[in-house]
Amino acid sequence: MNKIILVLLSFVLCSCTTESIKTADQSSQPSVTTASFTRHPTRLHFGNSENTSTEEEHLLPRIARYLKQGIASWYGPDFHGKKTASGEIYDMYAMTAAHKTLPISSYARVTNLENQRSVIVRINDRGPFHGKRLMDLSYAAAKRLDLHEAGTGAVEIKALAPEQALAQLQNTAEDQDKNIYLQVGTFGSKKKAENLQNKIVASNLPQPKILPSTHRGSTLYKVQMGPIKSPARVHNLNLQLAKLGITETQFVTETDQKQIAMIQ
Repeated sequence: MNKIILVLLSFVLCSCTTESIKTADQSSQPSVTTASFTRHPTRLHFGNSENTSTEEEHLLPRIARYLKQGIASWYGPDFHGKKTASGEIYDMYAMTAAHKTLPISSYARVTNLENQRSVIVRINDRGPFHGKRLMDLSYAAAKRLDLHEAGTGAVEIKALAPEQALAQLQNTAEDQDKNIYLQVGTFGSKKKAENLQNKIVASNLPQPKILPSTHRGSTLYKVQMGPIKSPARVHNLNLQLAKLGITETQFVTETDQKQIAMIQ
């Protein structure tokens, strides 16, 4: 009988030990999961580009490290004023592009491999759907790359996080003594542009400007805020605009604004 009791006691003790080990393992898991979850999304928000380090770069989502070379084309008058895949109105004079896989409203640096000219565009449409072309540029972007006459050209496409795009635009703008603005909407109706303007003002934010752009008798109305002086400022502004449901914003340079005035 004593032997039986000893065997039973040993079995119970082993069971308790095993249970305590399992509990320790389970309690340690949430902290690891939480840490890995919270590190990535914040890198895609607007912030201080001075805090970007080589160590942080590998934490960006894989799409932000997209780098490919191939053929780009451009699209213009036949699509000007029509809706893009993002729901925005396409403006051939804005610095935008269509891509098959890069996220809508993400940014990319496009470099003409023949002359090494580069532009930064925002992805707001899907395409191209012709052969093996990688990207459809807006007319304005193609012209700056000197691809508008040939129609197509070999390019390199590098995806950028928003703060990277802003930092590069600021460097270029400073070299050329120009300003950067935040475009918060493009409309085919002046009334819709004014409604957005009034909505922003009613929330005690700086009053945006409405800039008309006319092409072939069709007028687009761009709503812009700025000039932008710092990444921190645009980050806070985007957070405030997001609360109003305004999330499709993009950076434009003073050159873009002058071009708008020229084509009215």
